[in-house]
Amino acid sequence: MSETRKVTIKAFRFNAETDYLPYTKQYEMEVGKDDLILDLMNRIKWEHDGSFSYRRSCRHGICGACAIKVNGKAVLACKQNAIELLDLFDNDITLEPSSKKRAIKDMIIDKSDFWEKHAAIKPYVVADVEPHPTHETKQSISEFNNFLDSDLCIQCGACHYSCPALEVNPDFFGPAAFAAAYRFTVDTRDTAGAERLELTAQPSQGVWDCVKCYECAEACPKEINPIEKIGKLHNMQFEQGIAESNVATRHAEGFLRGMKKYGYLDEADIVTYSEGLLGAAKHIGTAMKMMKSGKIHWHSGVPFIDSIPKIKNLDEVQKLIEISQTNKL
Repeated sequence: MSETRKVTIKAFRFNAETDYLPYTKQYEMEVGKDDLILDLMNRIKWEHDGSFSYRRSCRHGICGACAIKVNGKAVLACKQNAIELLDLFDNDITLEPSSKKRAIKDMIIDKSDFWEKHAAIKPYVVADVEPHPTHETKQSISEFNNFLDSDLCIQCGACHYSCPALEVNPDFFGPAAFAAAYRFTVDTRDTAGAERLELTAQPSQGVWDCVKCYECAEACPKEINPIEKIGKLHNMQFEQGIAESNVATRHAEGFLRGMKKYGYLDEADIVTYSEGLLGAAKHIGTAMKMMKSGKIHWHSGVPFIDSIPKIKNLDEVQKLIEISQTNKL
């Protein structure tokens, strides 16, 4: 079996100073079993076109500079094996910037929105420290483990530019900022946790606009799982009395209401509970489709009509909820 494979690598090309529209160029090369995506980019620049531009630095997967996308899949170029992606995409791959609409030159993008949102949540320990302390500030192992690896974020932006919520809502902080907000809010040395929770509770920019698609978890090269930290921020807002009653928080409450009452998810009740009967009226088209498919019935969500069958051993589910629930909604 050959150790190399001759393939055609496509690359997104664009120079904001000279080009009206982006275009794609093709480069033929031999790709070995140990080649990384960064090796392919280096080869394009060194052997084919010296104007090809991208960011790189450490080559050890810790600086985050070389984050790009390959056929829409977020990768760190210095960690991703090229043959694996060639196999995944049937030898047809295109190197793309993390965000095409923010492209400056080829793989280089303007990350100012990422850094502004990251800075907004105060990604550092806020504390009054004596100018000449007499002892260090200690943390227990359990306190450190409570970070849940969120301190391993390298700010590559892979999750940020894979987030569909942020793509349609420029005010949204994004998963990387939320992971940082969680990391410093749970830090026992920090005193600005309530302020961060207030920021992440705001409509449009906060965690309640997350659509739970898990794209951030798929994109993260350090396996930090930002969606887990977003869920933790949800709970902390309730626990500390910061969450306000609105459509988003009542939607979260609606899930628990159904499980307590029936052991099932009550889709119709979630809508009427979170938005009210008048608000639910705008979803009538979707409701009709759900009725046709048998997902809900005409009386679903109507007050005073108990239309959902209860599961067996519902009392056991209710006991589990009572034991595990850490706060009152």
